[in-house]
Amino acid sequence: MKKVRRSQERGHANHGWLNSFHTFSFADYHDEKHMGFRSLRVINEDRVAAGQGFGTHGHRDMEILSYVLRGELAHKDSMGNGSTLRPGDIQRMTAGTGVRHSEFNGSSSELVHFLQIWIMPEKQGLIPSYEERHIPATERRGVLRKVASRFGDGGAVVVHQDLTLWVGNFQGDESSVFTVDAARYVWVHLASGELTVTTSEGEDRLHAGDAIGFSDVTEFHLTEGVDAEVLLFDLA
Repeated sequence: MKKVRRSQERGHANHGWLNSFHTFSFADYHDEKHMGFRSLRVINEDRVAAGQGFGTHGHRDMEILSYVLRGELAHKDSMGNGSTLRPGDIQRMTAGTGVRHSEFNGSSSELVHFLQIWIMPEKQGLIPSYEERHIPATERRGVLRKVASRFGDGGAVVVHQDLTLWVGNFQGDESSVFTVDAARYVWVHLASGELTVTTSEGEDRLHAGDAIGFSDVTEFHLTEGVDAEVLLFDLA
C-alpha cells in the first residue's frame, strides 16, 4: 500500500495572522478520506505572524508535538512550563486529563513557521506532562535522528504510543536507507525542499508540504535532497 498526499491537496485556512495547511481533517476542513494515518491524527503546517499566536485554550487525551522550522515559538501552560522554541527544537505535551496552554510568535518582526502534530495516545486519562529537546543541525545532517519515541531512548522525547519520529536534513548526495518491519506503517512528511523516496513500489519525488504513507515495505531510500528537511513516522 502506498498513499501520496500532495501539498496542494491539503486543507487550507488563512486567518491573516495565521496561515495554516492541514494534511488531515482539522477544524473547518473535513475530508473522510484524510482523517489521519494510524495513530497520527494531525499535521498542521502553521505560519504565525509576528506578535500573534494561539491564546490560552484547553486539550484532553492527545499527545501534541511542535517542531519549529523557522522563527521563535513562545509556550506557556497550566503545568507551569514556559519556554521559547527555535529551529531544531521539539516539544511534547501530553494533554491527558486536561491542560491549558498558549503558543505565540516570540518575535516582534519575523513570522514563526512550525509543525503542529497530534498523536492519539495509547490510553486516555494520562497525567499531563511536558518535555522539550533541541536537536542540533549537526545531528540531523545527512542522517535520520530519532526525536520522539515510546521509551524516550537516544535523547528523544517520550510519546505515549507505539510510534517513533525521526527527522533529517538532506542535500545533494546525502542519503539514508531505512529498514522497517513489514507489519509497520510509515508516514514521510517533507517540511521543506525536495527529496526522492524510493520503495519496492517505485520512486516518488516530494516537494515541500508533500507526504507519502506506506505499509508492507521493509526498506526504503531517501535520496537527491535539495534543502530537504523531512519527518518520518514509524507507526504500529
